[in-house]
Amino acid sequence: MSDANYKIALVGNPNCGKSSLFNKLTGLNQRTGNYPGVTVTVDTGKVSNDIDCIDLPGAYSLHATSDDEYILTNILLDKSDPHHPDQILYIIDITQLEKHFLLLTQLIDLDFNPIVVLNMIDEMEKGKVSIDIDKLEKQFPGLEIILVSTRSGQGIQSLRDRILLKKPATNSAYKIFNPEGVEQEAIAYMRKTFNYNNDYQAILCMHHSDRLVHHDTQEKHVVGHWKKEHHFNSLRLQIDETLARFDEFAPRLKKTYSNRSLEDSFTNKADKIFTHRIWGPIIFVLAMIFVFQAIFAWATFPMDLIENGFSGLSSWIGEIMPNHWTNDLITKGIIPGLAGVLIFIPQIAILFFLITLLEEVGYMSRAVYLFDRVMQKVGLNGRSIVALISSGACAIPAIMSTRSISNSKERLLTILVSPFISCSARIPVYAILVAFVVPSISVFGIFNAQGLVFLGLYMIGIVMAMLVAWILHKTFKSKGKSHLMMELPGYKIPNFNNVFLRVYHSVKSFVLEAGKIILIISIILWFLSSYGPGESMQNARDQALIEMNASDTPDENLIASKELEASYAGRIGKFIEPAIEPLGYDWKIGIALFTSFAAREVFVGTMATIYSLGSDDELTMRQRMRNEINPITGNPRYDVPTALSLLIFYVLAMQCMSTLAVVKKETGTWKWPIIQFFGMTALAYLGAFTIYQLF
Repeated sequence: MSDANYKIALVGNPNCGKSSLFNKLTGLNQRTGNYPGVTVTVDTGKVSNDIDCIDLPGAYSLHATSDDEYILTNILLDKSDPHHPDQILYIIDITQLEKHFLLLTQLIDLDFNPIVVLNMIDEMEKGKVSIDIDKLEKQFPGLEIILVSTRSGQGIQSLRDRILLKKPATNSAYKIFNPEGVEQEAIAYMRKTFNYNNDYQAILCMHHSDRLVHHDTQEKHVVGHWKKEHHFNSLRLQIDETLARFDEFAPRLKKTYSNRSLEDSFTNKADKIFTHRIWGPIIFVLAMIFVFQAIFAWATFPMDLIENGFSGLSSWIGEIMPNHWTNDLITKGIIPGLAGVLIFIPQIAILFFLITLLEEVGYMSRAVYLFDRVMQKVGLNGRSIVALISSGACAIPAIMSTRSISNSKERLLTILVSPFISCSARIPVYAILVAFVVPSISVFGIFNAQGLVFLGLYMIGIVMAMLVAWILHKTFKSKGKSHLMMELPGYKIPNFNNVFLRVYHSVKSFVLEAGKIILIISIILWFLSSYGPGESMQNARDQALIEMNASDTPDENLIASKELEASYAGRIGKFIEPAIEPLGYDWKIGIALFTSFAAREVFVGTMATIYSLGSDDELTMRQRMRNEINPITGNPRYDVPTALSLLIFYVLAMQCMSTLAVVKKETGTWKWPIIQFFGMTALAYLGAFTIYQLF
């Protein structure tokens, strides 16, 4: 984002269609970056070469109650902030006009003069909502109003044309803020001390002085001292202000607006089923079963196509390139590493497609509401379900989302247990190992057996998260608990443009972020697997030749196995083998465990590299793993006990350095990520040991 560019900020309540509008205006030309000083992400994009569009966090009021909401307040109050806008587009869901008007009046009192974007105008055309725009503009003089539908695209071009003018909206003559008593004294103090030229900006900075980024420690101390000395009851004054605003604008809105969609609507009827205390959970479980069935059933063909394609590519390049170390690097390091990333694009795309579809329809908000009571019983908050569901994609944004939980204990518990939920990075590991445990057969004629086991792995993670949360809840002390407050959006037909954009960016993020890690580690692993100290590699080759009869054709796989065992990687695996042998693992699996502590999905890339060394046939990595024999027992190396043990280990282990870094950032100390890492690793070891010994 260029500081010299004209900046348009999208502001609005949660579920107002803000993100959909952002996608319409920017298309694929968008990126996500961290807000300075915190881990909150702020989406930015380009409307044109010289106009930046910023999608700011949703909020109901500038009187923020969570870390996430404070980002909006900080950006709007600090003109030096790189995201501070030149123009605000305030998006309103036309079916929730009165609720969404509160934040609009606060923006007007800050002299932002936002362009008001009334979204979902198709509801007007259906006759469910009636608004007299002329009366609305007369009741609120100076408002510039544009009608759009992010669902159908109606009015988007008119809005784009207005943005391209780079012209501020007309000054609104409608103001509400009218300070009295101690508020007047506070404003006078703030204007004199910090040179504020807007009364409402001054009082907001007084209310939230301790959380504003542009106030240094000394300023926060001075303002805090004044508030204490003058008995400035910030919470009471915020409540009074909010009530006064509703008392002022609500009667005006009623003269211009009627909403017949709120009574006897499809949403109300559907919620009697979807949020029912018995039917609701049953429907949720069935929905999740469908999701995981789809991941296996729909992804099989494209995954096989990708894997066979890379196997053929590796063989072809190996034949046409000269016999040189670069040949080995490409065919046994880089290509297997790429295959270890790209083969799982179909499953990850399907997962994000279905989850995003549920979000677009409005169902995921019901899941939050539905499981609030359960969350409270184990010491979490209803908002924790957002983090836990998000963890199904990635624990990093899930942990970031916990800032919406105001209670510090509930937030910490959510951070600590979120990584137990199986993320998309574990899909590659599960997909490989489940195939060794369960055949691809139907159960009751409709369910895929592998999909059911896949769902079971997720359920184990969920149960463990709840159990650990309950134990920690009984251990930690807290003065109170927070409460769930959220607006349930109406059910709607999904915007497939938004769905596919979300899938595209999610897959792109996986390929670029996880792909970089996997590819780098694959190359490092190729080096560690191809070279060893001193003459160890040549000695291993000579030993293999001695074991073979002179008349036999040289067994390249035996030679490669001996060389791998003598390499740097083999020595690392041998070093940790005594510790992992009770789990059913050999030194080759030990290498994969070691490398996958950087990121879970690296396990597959590691196995792809190991099982491509010395192999000149076109067998896929999964086939080579299936053919691997345990030299002690004579059974397949990846028999049912070993595969189950590995599955349990990866369900419970904390094997993601990026997640640990985010936990440190969010908690402000290394104490909790260290406890989290060693605690989850111990649980994983114990669980894997128990499973292997039982089977």
